[in-house]
Amino acid sequence: MPLAEISFYNVVLFVHIAAVVLAFEVTFSYLIVLAAARRGYERHMGFLHRMQSVIGSRLIGPLGTVVLLAGIYLAIKGPYEFGDPWIGSSLLILVVVLGVGGGYLAPREERLAVMAERDIAASPAEGRVRFGEDYEQLFGKLRIGILSINALVLIAIFLMVTKPGV
Repeated sequence: MPLAEISFYNVVLFVHIAAVVLAFEVTFSYLIVLAAARRGYERHMGFLHRMQSVIGSRLIGPLGTVVLLAGIYLAIKGPYEFGDPWIGSSLLILVVVLGVGGGYLAPREERLAVMAERDIAASPAEGRVRFGEDYEQLFGKLRIGILSINALVLIAIFLMVTKPGV
């Protein structure tokens, strides 16, 4: 039985899918990690928010760019039309996800880290940390942003799998 033909297109398709997995899988664990930290590990919230920022700038952003470039190549060279609605919609979702991540979530993660460190320093050395109202409000907005990003990623995956209109 001959091995499957490995074309450049298939390699780019692999790179595209692998980059999606590597870039966005971590965002699905953020809410679990943050919730667990709020229940007994509050003194680590500043570090966790800083790690979100590092992951965004060093993993999600660069790999999101790989997803974009590979996706454009696949749309141009593949068996589908670049104007197919599922391609345009997926491209728009990716641009929104990367824009919201870098332009909205990243600065708020940095601000949350500073606020968390401030509130931790102001708390007694033993016992629970009491976060300020400003931290709690911004933390709620961050959670909504993460949920929105995750929903958009799932919608894009659904569109790419089902290819509506084809």
